[in-house]
Amino acid sequence: MAYETILFEPGAIARITLNRPDRLNSFTAQMHEELQDALGSLGEARVVVLTGAGRGFCAGQDLNDRAVAPGERVDLGDTVQACWNPLVRTLTSMPQPVIARVNGVAAGAGANIALACDIVVAAKSAKFIQSFSAIGLIPDSGGTWILPRLVGQARALGLALTGQPLAADKAEEWGLIWKAVEDDALDSEVDAIAQKLAALPPLGLAAIKDMIRTSWQYSLDEELERQAGAMRRLGFTEDYREGVAAFLEKRKATFTGR
Repeated sequence: MAYETILFEPGAIARITLNRPDRLNSFTAQMHEELQDALGSLGEARVVVLTGAGRGFCAGQDLNDRAVAPGERVDLGDTVQACWNPLVRTLTSMPQPVIARVNGVAAGAGANIALACDIVVAAKSAKFIQSFSAIGLIPDSGGTWILPRLVGQARALGLALTGQPLAADKAEEWGLIWKAVEDDALDSEVDAIAQKLAALPPLGLAAIKDMIRTSWQYSLDEELERQAGAMRRLGFTEDYREGVAAFLEKRKATFTGR
């Protein structure tokens, strides 16, 4: 597919840039299609970095792409089910760790797409805005699920009801994101994390992501049994044997994903 609304750089560290800077990288149906295609074309990628072009990460849905005429009724549930839900499911279930490089404002569904990523690193000038209440909607794209789990019910309600912007450093303090860094350190911080993850055993990283993201639905006893099963499976991999050998031999390990 020829991309017009995103930039895609494949490789061990795959980089995807939402590329509609004149619209703060707000989503159209075309962008959804292109992003899903890129996420399905990762090849041997070990880690994915998702970011936005220009001064913002993503402003959510481009309302011009589904403009509503006066008196017209539109089924927003169709848009959510056809576009946003599949994107959140892809980001949270794919085996590769996904790093959100939040370079500026992340608003509406754009904020929740960032929060759906596994590690969120934001420039200190960035802001996270749950802008749905201003137009009579609810935080979709996983927002009502992920917000209270990350920051608790009181803060989730405050963010969602008021739409008050949350600065990146406060988002880090609240546990909404992994890290807020100085703007000029954003690239080096994201690159360092991406390179570290790309060098680690991919099967282990995929298992960590899956286990943590699905643990909410299990009791402690059930989770303990799941842990035993995962450790059994991973203990038989070549990467585990390589990791132990490299540790004992005091050398750098080379992991193949087998």
